[in-house]
Amino acid sequence: MKKVLVLGCTGSIGSQSLDIARNMPDSFTVVGLTAGHNRDGLERLCAEFGCPGSLFADEGIAGMERLIKSCGADIAVNGIAGAAGLRPSALVLETGMDLALANKETVVMAWPLITALAQKTGSTIIPVDSEHSAVFNLINQAGRDSIAQIVITASGGPFREYTDEQLKAVTVEQALQHPTWNMGRKITIDSATLANKGLEVIEACRLFDMPADRVKVVVHPQSLVHSLVRTKDGMLYAQISNPDMRHPILGALSWPENRENYLEEFNLAGQMMTFFPPRMDAFPMLSLAYRCAGAGKSYTIAFNAANEVAVAAFLAKKCAFMDIPKIVEGCLEADWSSEASSFEEVFETDRKARNKADEQFVKLGGGNA
Repeated sequence: MKKVLVLGCTGSIGSQSLDIARNMPDSFTVVGLTAGHNRDGLERLCAEFGCPGSLFADEGIAGMERLIKSCGADIAVNGIAGAAGLRPSALVLETGMDLALANKETVVMAWPLITALAQKTGSTIIPVDSEHSAVFNLINQAGRDSIAQIVITASGGPFREYTDEQLKAVTVEQALQHPTWNMGRKITIDSATLANKGLEVIEACRLFDMPADRVKVVVHPQSLVHSLVRTKDGMLYAQISNPDMRHPILGALSWPENRENYLEEFNLAGQMMTFFPPRMDAFPMLSLAYRCAGAGKSYTIAFNAANEVAVAAFLAKKCAFMDIPKIVEGCLEADWSSEASSFEEVFETDRKARNKADEQFVKLGGGNA
């Protein structure tokens, strides 16, 4: 029986983690819950699972820290979206607790600090993104020394066949209609711009210690193959399942075991799978991410921060869809070649990058993002 703490329990990842706990009570028990602002949702879930909770809007990081240190969990699921999820990841690792990580920013912004912390306390970090969960499992099965290349799949988002002119006219409402996955607003926009895939390239480079030129992206609209690895003999190995985030969440919660479960098995018969190269010119966020993955240092922090600013402006209907990469590219023109040596420096760099992104937004004719 594993004791589970769920950070961001009312969001998409958190809700699906709790679905697993409900359906597999002999395997998992929930010992703590946190939410951002949804007081009613948090109180209802704490009553259902009979566990303590912390609301960030009321208690801030101090309340979350108290809960993390006192709940006695074996593993924490970090389903908090955005840069706000970085500090909770660090707090979890400080306790020696294992971390089921769905928060991209933890890896993109502060991976050297995070890995050093995990090594110090003996914690294990298990990725929850469907793509990185697939790679994690495939590498464990094939052996790290056998891997020559990682291939990450992308749905391509709702606009993969749009012309350049059509992309200029994309509305918020259109961008929020993902063809395959049901996700939060920010990550859905990231999927539409391919920024999400860019962040996943950066993550893959860091999680699996792989240079950017050995991490490839292929567009796979059906989202059935979640990622592949190419071994040194040239063979490709894939992980295939229905597009259901409960699979990678359960994989992280169960690690290092494989557990029988209630999720629907994938039936290969009758399925069609197609694959295409990404349109890097039409979706420049992916190219920008590769640039930052190769540059390292604080460029990945700047990429993430500028993207968050740009997406917020787009969701507020203050800028156009294709202004998002313009804001990010403008921010990256600054010098981000210093490397943060502490979490405080990470957040200071994040703040500077957001200010620089705001400046780019103003240059494009906006007010303040």
